[in-house]
Amino acid sequence: MVDDSAPPELLCSAADLPESGRAWVWDVLQYGQPARAFALRFDGQAVAYLNRCVHVPTEMDWQHGEFLDADRRWILCSIHGATYEPADGRCVGGPCGRGRLTPVEVAERDGQVYWYPSRDIRPVPFDTAAAETPV
Repeated sequence: MVDDSAPPELLCSAADLPESGRAWVWDVLQYGQPARAFALRFDGQAVAYLNRCVHVPTEMDWQHGEFLDADRRWILCSIHGATYEPADGRCVGGPCGRGRLTPVEVAERDGQVYWYPSRDIRPVPFDTAAAETPV
């Protein structure tokens, strides 16, 4: 559920998400705890999910930003081989059962990709105290 009070957050240029290519990975807070999310382009659409396998809550990429299998068809968890449909995040094979990846809403406009914070998934706040600390 998108938080209507939170403005969209700029994620990346649309050109940074090549079709069935490397994902864009960024930090978020899920229920106030650090987590990672990823966005990729599949069948011409930008999609995004938390980087957390349904089977075991661990990050899934086998190398930074690499989530797709060798055929570039499925999102694949590098730990136990859980396999997900990129379009909707539902489990299609492996130990993830009937689970589904946690979606993060994204949209493209004017050549940019934006993500929308929700009640549960928020941006990581900028630490102004650290930025103002003298060197």
